[in-house]
Amino acid sequence: METKRMEKKVQVLLGLVVAAFVVLLVRLAYLQLVEVDKYQVMARQNHLRLIPIMAPRGEMYDRNGVRIVGNRPVYTVSLAYLGLQDTDRVIARLASILVGERAFQGMSEQEIQQEIQKKLDEQKNGQKLSLYEPLPVAEKVSPETVSRIEEQRLELPGVLIDVRPMRDYPYGDLLVPVLGYVGIMNQQELDAHKDEGYKLGDAWGKDGLEKTYEAYLKGERGARQVEVDASGRPVRDLGLKEPVPGDNLVLSVDARLQRVAQDALAKRLAELRREGYGQAKAGAAVVLDVNTGEILAMASQPTYDPTIFVRDLTRKEWNDVWAQISRDQSLLNRALSPYPPGSTFKMVVSAAALESGKVTPAFAIMDYGRYKYKTDWKPGGHGRVDLVRALKVSCDTYFWTVGEMLGPELIGQYAREFGLGEKTGVDLPGERAGIVPGPEQKSKLWKQYLDDIQKQMDAIRQEYGQRLAAAGEGEKAALQKEMDSRLAPLQDRYNKIEWELKWRDYDTMDMSIGQGNNYYTPLQLANYVAAIANGGVLYQPHLVKKIVAPDGQTVQEFSPREIRRVKVSPQTLAVIRQGMYQVSLPPDGTASSIFAGATYTVAGKTGTAEVQGHDNHAVFVAFAPYEKPEVAVAVVVEYGGHGGVAAGVVARQILDAYFSMKDAPPTAGLSGSEVQTQSPSGGQPQPAAPQQGPSRPATGAQQRGAANPNRQPPPDRGQGDAGPGSGSNNPPAGGQNNAGRDTGGNVVPGQGQGQGNPGGSTHSPPGNAPEGTTGPPGAGNTPGGNTGTNN
Repeated sequence: METKRMEKKVQVLLGLVVAAFVVLLVRLAYLQLVEVDKYQVMARQNHLRLIPIMAPRGEMYDRNGVRIVGNRPVYTVSLAYLGLQDTDRVIARLASILVGERAFQGMSEQEIQQEIQKKLDEQKNGQKLSLYEPLPVAEKVSPETVSRIEEQRLELPGVLIDVRPMRDYPYGDLLVPVLGYVGIMNQQELDAHKDEGYKLGDAWGKDGLEKTYEAYLKGERGARQVEVDASGRPVRDLGLKEPVPGDNLVLSVDARLQRVAQDALAKRLAELRREGYGQAKAGAAVVLDVNTGEILAMASQPTYDPTIFVRDLTRKEWNDVWAQISRDQSLLNRALSPYPPGSTFKMVVSAAALESGKVTPAFAIMDYGRYKYKTDWKPGGHGRVDLVRALKVSCDTYFWTVGEMLGPELIGQYAREFGLGEKTGVDLPGERAGIVPGPEQKSKLWKQYLDDIQKQMDAIRQEYGQRLAAAGEGEKAALQKEMDSRLAPLQDRYNKIEWELKWRDYDTMDMSIGQGNNYYTPLQLANYVAAIANGGVLYQPHLVKKIVAPDGQTVQEFSPREIRRVKVSPQTLAVIRQGMYQVSLPPDGTASSIFAGATYTVAGKTGTAEVQGHDNHAVFVAFAPYEKPEVAVAVVVEYGGHGGVAAGVVARQILDAYFSMKDAPPTAGLSGSEVQTQSPSGGQPQPAAPQQGPSRPATGAQQRGAANPNRQPPPDRGQGDAGPGSGSNNPPAGGQNNAGRDTGGNVVPGQGQGQGNPGGSTHSPPGNAPEGTTGPPGAGNTPGGNTGTNN
């Protein structure tokens, strides 16, 4: 009996063993025959690694083949996520090695470990990091650190050392901020462009040409396949796909002329500050080929050192540098930001007057220095003045007279005809359209202030309405008086602003001399002058001549593109060119002393635009040679005073360089030792500034006396908002005052422009900026307190 029971147990056990083997055999067959591909891939992944190789970005060259932006190799450290249990141990070991690296200067080993872990957790939690994908940990590490990592390779599975290309700037700040800068993509940028092949840690053009031509410059990443052992250590290379460098840009810019433009502008700003113009810290200059629209130079001051984005900076050094950039708004390209043009707008009025038939070239007035309630810049006036002479001596009285004959609509029509008030279409981000003033624009601009005051008054009435309803009879009189006292100043301001809703005669007069709400970019001014010079063709300005592949093949070439031919007759343009030419001639051309001794002929126009509460903006435009124009120039100096003395001097140096360097070597004046940032002092010899009174002339308000109390600016707005400018002191009910002047042909109205602060908002730091740093002001913020709506 006992034997049978034992046999039965053995049979059951044997059956279980057989069943188990059957299951194992079936599972083995399934794995070997059905899922063989899956497990082969997994096995391969376990011992194969695909390490990406970053492609060098395309380089940038000037029109003569001088390299302005290149690349240099740097060591980078990454951590490949292997899904290992001991990742924390690897991070701790790596952090101990990275102590002292400039990227982690001032951080303890524990802080470095926490930062690496934070990056890893953020990517894992956001499901942005795939198995074996490298996570960038540190860039520009020292060779000593690389050696220490290699020595401890066995204890650092997943830690990768690679060589990445980094931006190199052979000539320092040359063409900054036009070039833009490159940074690591932030998460928002990565999400928006993940379908274009970008991955975690990739570089991205953040601004300027780097941003506009990102698709061409980025290149195509390569990869290296390696076999690794169980610890993740490389055993042998299995294959290499070479990265494809990005396409190169050949620019229209002449590096020699660009150097002169930047240095001349920076030098003149420094001189003006020594002369008493303490706010003269910024400006812009643009040089165009009048026959193609090619930009030969585009300078914006203050500039910055572009190597800050690629140098080894400690966190403190970075914060200090970034704070200065933010304070100076150095990333803002002021050549694309709007300024009041002052008397450089008078050629528009001239074209409108002649083309409409309102006047002829022979039309003349007797200028005694006054027109209605306005006073010309020259006491006693200019005597008999026709159109050509009015341009030569910048006679305000003549243009006030003609402006009232034309009206704002006709003047605005011809301003737009020359491309003012609209974007030029230049191949750069951040261009502003500017403003052509008019009745509708003025009403809209002032109404926003009126609406703000109305809201404040309504809120006060609502507040006191509730309090009065709940008050006793003895309290109501006191509350009513309190409410009236709060409403009274707002109502007074409301009444004054309500007057400004309508277009007045003084608005037309201000508009006629480039004041009021005229706002145009230096690039627009240069392009408008180029159209006058070349016979009426308005070209689209551009910076890139062609795009070239790494093998030298041309990918794309950019030919001159006409925006339109301005509807202004050749006869009218000839008269205007003659007037501009007279500006440079003695004895009384407003720029005659600036161009004394020049070996070429030049046609120009000075402009001085008053800004409320500040020194005047200085503006100068020109083209040369007069007989056969080649090049147009526009220069703006913020708070620089007189247009000729401040901006004209810079234009003279630029034009001298243009005509003298045609036979010079392509790198003349570009040696590294001569390159400086922030306050360069190179450039061509500077002509003596003309002597026109004291070196620090009185402001318009000082020369004319106090502003008319009946003419008040709108209420102050928050930082970053721009207030409307009236352009001059003009009586709201036809009262008399002495508004408007033009020292040496440059308009400065009485009240001046309503003051607006530069943009107070900030952006996040670029991708390679440490957290907690201040970002740059937004591109397109109105510079230097100039006013106008954001376009």
